[in-house]
Amino acid sequence: MFSGLNNFFKKILPKGLFYRSLIIVAAPTILLQLIVTIVFFDSIWIKANKGMTRSIVGEIKTLSDVYNSENKNQINYITDIYKSNFDFVINSINEPLPDEVFERRFSPMDRSLRRELKSTFGNGNYWFNTVNYLDIVEIRIRSGNKNLQFFFPKERIATSSVRLFVLWITLPSIILILIAILFLKNQTRPITNLAIAAQRFGKGDYINEFRPSGAREIRNAAYEFDRMAKRINRHLNQRSEMLSGISHDLRTPLTRLKLQLAMVNNKEITNNMSKDIDEMESMLNDYLQFAKTQAKESTEKIFLTEIFQIIENKLKNSNLEINIDNETSFHGRKNALQRCFTNIINNGLIYGKRVKATVQKSSNRVVILFDDDGPGIPAEHHRNVFKPFFRLDKSRSLNKSGVGLGLAIVEDIVHSHGGNVHLSKSDMGGLQVKISLPF
Repeated sequence: MFSGLNNFFKKILPKGLFYRSLIIVAAPTILLQLIVTIVFFDSIWIKANKGMTRSIVGEIKTLSDVYNSENKNQINYITDIYKSNFDFVINSINEPLPDEVFERRFSPMDRSLRRELKSTFGNGNYWFNTVNYLDIVEIRIRSGNKNLQFFFPKERIATSSVRLFVLWITLPSIILILIAILFLKNQTRPITNLAIAAQRFGKGDYINEFRPSGAREIRNAAYEFDRMAKRINRHLNQRSEMLSGISHDLRTPLTRLKLQLAMVNNKEITNNMSKDIDEMESMLNDYLQFAKTQAKESTEKIFLTEIFQIIENKLKNSNLEINIDNETSFHGRKNALQRCFTNIINNGLIYGKRVKATVQKSSNRVVILFDDDGPGIPAEHHRNVFKPFFRLDKSRSLNKSGVGLGLAIVEDIVHSHGGNVHLSKSDMGGLQVKISLPF
């Protein structure tokens, strides 16, 4: 039972910290005001209203008895007193009592008036109207062969302090809640900024200027996040610089080996060694490309049509088909995504004849599908091919022209943009690479 209630409240309660904090602050205030209002209405206002209503009905009963005595002098005397002192208007009419009573449906004052009239005069012997007039109540009483009509101020049966009480009970609550909203906004803004900074950093955006603010605990968390982000960036830069340095240092002896081979007359030896040297250069290029996936690049608004147009112009391959339904743009790192898409397309063209790229757009994500007609990858190796330096020996060796970093680079770039990549069987018979990126 308690588990069901807990799940129910989890569903209906807001998910944001600001709104949850607002409920924590505002709910007790509103509950307290409701309790005070209910106690006031039940113990003070309703009881006072009942006493005033009983008093006015008693006066009407007395006036009705006076009119039944048919003492003209007494009737005129009392009528003048009530008219001058109590703002009463008393008429004797020959009209029958109306069938419909005009009362406010949820008014305690009207219910109390109906209850007192019914107990004093009985059913069918009274009629009243509290709706047609703003500050006047009309009551008609059957008295013998005629009906008596009474007009009197509504304040005779309603306490004048109700509106003032409602004003004082609601206005301070509204002011307190507005003040709470202002303070909660200031307290939750640093947490929101920290979450935005973490989200940007998770997508690969470099946070250069992040100033911790807010309460001490939030400042400490923001300060530690800033230190962590700087350590990660420093580590990635060191890795990139190290691999770049190694690549640069190894190119020099490889160049000397090429020059020395050019001077050797034995073609068989030079051909074999040239192939080894070319493979070593290709490996160095792959290492360098893998390191560049974490190189600093500013996040900007990019258009997929522009990226695919650059790739299409660079490859100039008629077997590449690109389908984009509409202009799709989002924030990301242009060069990194271009490198990512180029790796996938190159793999498809190397191991298949045709590659088709399709872009689909949803409410908050963009999906890019790459299909080829190659031999594909066995399902049991779909996760392994994303590991650096993993090489397939069967079916389709994506890495026979490299060192096994192509799809590792793809996954690294996609994850750094907050997206995900998935491999499956293509409708063209080969491999389908599905990339999903958030806006």
